[in-house]
Amino acid sequence: MIEKEEVVSRSDIARRVKELGRAITLDYAGRRLVVIGILNGAFIFLADLVREIELPMEIDFIRVSSYGSSTCSSGTIQCSKDTELELAGKDILLVEDIVDTGRTIACLRELLLLRKAESVRVCAMIDKKERRAVEVVVDYVGFEVPEGFLVGYGLDHAQQHRQYPAIYKLVSGW
Repeated sequence: MIEKEEVVSRSDIARRVKELGRAITLDYAGRRLVVIGILNGAFIFLADLVREIELPMEIDFIRVSSYGSSTCSSGTIQCSKDTELELAGKDILLVEDIVDTGRTIACLRELLLLRKAESVRVCAMIDKKERRAVEVVVDYVGFEVPEGFLVGYGLDHAQQHRQYPAIYKLVSGW
């Protein structure tokens, strides 16, 4: 049996997603916005977030991984699905479920800038600054959570537990 402890409630998530959507709407007014979700974890957050952004936008996805079925990053970033939209001259908002070591975001930011993106900013539901191995800026943060292995609202352990409507820390049984 899996034991979990709620860290961020469904209502707190909904409130914060609305706030992030308003901030992004203001910051990107009049710009050519492309929202890129980092699969698989960001799909739920991205779906809720884009409905709160009151601007024209394009949406794309990229799939990268560094965890596999482990709870610790391997340090190696693997891309298994690339973006499909033309990104040159556009403002990119990368949407991620969680930023911890910073390696994935640093790698993706560099890649998108090489593709001549006008700008690249990051929006993450969870920021775990204490786990940083690479210094990165997260421009829009849902919540800072200092410890614990998190699941729910897109976050997973070995491709399980993404479906929970809140965010939980796994306590035992996993």
